[in-house]
Amino acid sequence: MAPESAWDELPRVDVAIIGYGPVGATLANMLGQRGLSVLVLEREAAAYHLPRAVHFDDEVMRVFQSIGLAEAIEPTTHVSPGMRFVDATGKLLLDWPRPTTRGPQHWYASYRFHQPELEEVLRQGAARFPNVAVRARTEVFALDDAPGQMLIRAEDLASGRLLRIPARYVVGCDGARSTVRRFMGAAMEDLGFHEPWLVVDVLLSRPRPDLGDASVQHCDPARPATYVRGTGNRRRWEIALLPGEDAAAMCRPENVWRLLAPWITPEDAAIERAAAYVFHSAIATRWRAGRLLLAGDAAHLTPPFLGQGMCAGIRDVANLAWKLAAVLGGAPEALLDSYQSERSPHVRAYIEQAVRLGGLINTRAMEEALALGGGTARIASIKPRLGPGLAAGWAEASGTIAPQPRLSCGRLLDEAVGGDFALLARPGVEAPGAITDPAVQPFLEQAGAIAVVLRPDRYILGAARDAQELQTLLNAIPAGAEARRQFGDAA
Repeated sequence: MAPESAWDELPRVDVAIIGYGPVGATLANMLGQRGLSVLVLEREAAAYHLPRAVHFDDEVMRVFQSIGLAEAIEPTTHVSPGMRFVDATGKLLLDWPRPTTRGPQHWYASYRFHQPELEEVLRQGAARFPNVAVRARTEVFALDDAPGQMLIRAEDLASGRLLRIPARYVVGCDGARSTVRRFMGAAMEDLGFHEPWLVVDVLLSRPRPDLGDASVQHCDPARPATYVRGTGNRRRWEIALLPGEDAAAMCRPENVWRLLAPWITPEDAAIERAAAYVFHSAIATRWRAGRLLLAGDAAHLTPPFLGQGMCAGIRDVANLAWKLAAVLGGAPEALLDSYQSERSPHVRAYIEQAVRLGGLINTRAMEEALALGGGTARIASIKPRLGPGLAAGWAEASGTIAPQPRLSCGRLLDEAVGGDFALLARPGVEAPGAITDPAVQPFLEQAGAIAVVLRPDRYILGAARDAQELQTLLNAIPAGAEARRQFGDAA
């Protein structure tokens, strides 16, 4: 143990976030917005400058809206029209179109983005909050239980000084090799997909509109591949590596251009990055151990074929942030038990769908794809329900995401109700603070309810068909939530 003089003692924070990628940065914004004291610890000096994740969906943009950053992020994105599956001759096997009009959550179903640009906006967003501090070049090497808190031990890599940091909760957003997960002793359940792929990002040097806007899955038995249209002149190919191929050798420019030859040549583009990965599917068996929690790749890994890797991590922190704030505000700590129970089955559904798509792309038997639709089929988007967790009143719609209409005042629903629980009700329902705007009535009619309570993450807590169910529903709002006061004695 280092002598006491070698340690710098930092003030206690409500939440320490380990890792400052998009998931950690989004959590920092959400907790900062709620007034909690937050410290982000990140090993690297700056955000990674090359592309990584390239897709997010309408629900994620709604999260970005909730932290006041959608307006800055949207101009940096490109709306995707969907995905096509073709065979080795280019024949269409499966079609998965995505709407290019705004959907029920107000945002588009599928966005392409450049991760360094997104991270810059998220980090600038976190800097708005004086209660959020960031320490780069800081490596965590121990996490110790202490009464009422965790004690983080870390090294400032720039100075060599050792740090002791007390935190009431610690969230590991520190990726697939998570330090936090290791200290939790949480294993990863293997969901069976492990394949080596080459990921190539290029910058077009001349227009190639023939490549198209839709993503294309080339179901070629000789070598499956994926084409992704990025923002601006960015394009990506993900190409399967075959048994016996050396991953490092396949990243050499001459081999990369050989693989890209069916689509582009060096006259068309410059290689920005070529990297070999093994795509995995796995999920942590524990997402929480006392005051330690996991989010993002620390909790789950998915093949990229569905574009839901980062999306799942953003959903994690949207679920977790309000629960941490409620517990730190006086709600029972048991509220945090619903985090894994809700999120783990939800993300598992996405991973399993991604693995199925990977099976179609990689299959040597095209009949499997054709059998889905008698020659040409369409894939429906999935919107899984949360796993067992918070539900109250009439629970028919509990755990599903609610729409976001524009209200008569011109504001979107989330802008009007803020970041806490929201009560949507039919006119005449006796409940203080209820939103009875005409724009929410079609949703209530479709739900067959006189009222619905939305959680801060905009999933449905429950509905009510009569006054008794409404009373039960309002009583179920956690005690640490502002809505307990907003809705008056009924809550």
